[in-house]
Amino acid sequence: MAALTGLAGLASVAGCGLKSGSPMVDNVQPGRLGAGRPLKGASLTVTSKNFSENIILGEMIGLIFKAAGAEVLDRTNLPGSISAREAIVKGDADAMYEYTGTAWITYLGHEKPIQNSQKQWTAVRDADRAHGVVWLPQSTLNNTYSLGINQANNKKYKLRTLSDAAALARKDPSAVSVCVENEFASRDDGLTGMRKAYDMPLSASQIKKMDAGIVYTQVAKGACLLGEVFTTDGRIPALHLDILADDRHFFPLYNAAPVIHAATYKKHPQIAELLDPLSKRLNTKVAQELNARVDVAGEDPHNVAKEWLIKEGFIRKG
Repeated sequence: MAALTGLAGLASVAGCGLKSGSPMVDNVQPGRLGAGRPLKGASLTVTSKNFSENIILGEMIGLIFKAAGAEVLDRTNLPGSISAREAIVKGDADAMYEYTGTAWITYLGHEKPIQNSQKQWTAVRDADRAHGVVWLPQSTLNNTYSLGINQANNKKYKLRTLSDAAALARKDPSAVSVCVENEFASRDDGLTGMRKAYDMPLSASQIKKMDAGIVYTQVAKGACLLGEVFTTDGRIPALHLDILADDRHFFPLYNAAPVIHAATYKKHPQIAELLDPLSKRLNTKVAQELNARVDVAGEDPHNVAKEWLIKEGFIRKG
């Protein structure tokens, strides 16, 4: 989701005011994080983009800040990437989780991603200093593109990688159909580029275009053998889909990392000690599980974030 959402909102006017937020009133205490309440007396604002995963991550930051003694204003769920980005750059918000690929390509204007996660993060960190943004160490959570197949079909085809799918498309074209969202179908960093990178022959009749949300259910039903997916989507485990590894590393990396307004970080450098353990614990599997609680089970993102942080021992109930 980070891949497309990174482009969402580009048409909106940069610098539009933030929607009104609400104070976090949770009675939470330090757990493994926040001992001694190092943010006591601080007033901090957290933000996020407007999709489940990023909202959950924003709520986690806010709850950890709250447990560490800060007064926290919750301004998560802003429309598109640009609104949240501008809030961090201008200091209207202090912290959020951002994605390395989104920053490198959408905000910093590079056309080609760096196909090494640590080098990509380092390049983004260094370049974004000029914009007053501090990047803390990234998580292994990587919200990027791939193709999925339902497990029932994959018992027959045993596909593990995108190279496997390309080989099947060359050997038995009639077996391969691909469900994709309209924009992904024509993007150079989407299906068009992937087909070239993997030498995957697909005729127009093999490509079925539809709304992004429908792709998952169509693949689950077997209406398409393969479908465009985001690797952290909660519907992947819920619908029993297998994800094909991008073994040629075609798609950009979208690792999630905390970003902090530079002046805020200068005033409260202890933020790094609070958020680094969280990022180390986050990964793609955890994201799938948490996203499913929101997108499949219909739970509230704030409650999902809070319950998980308590379960992990990062914070405690007051």
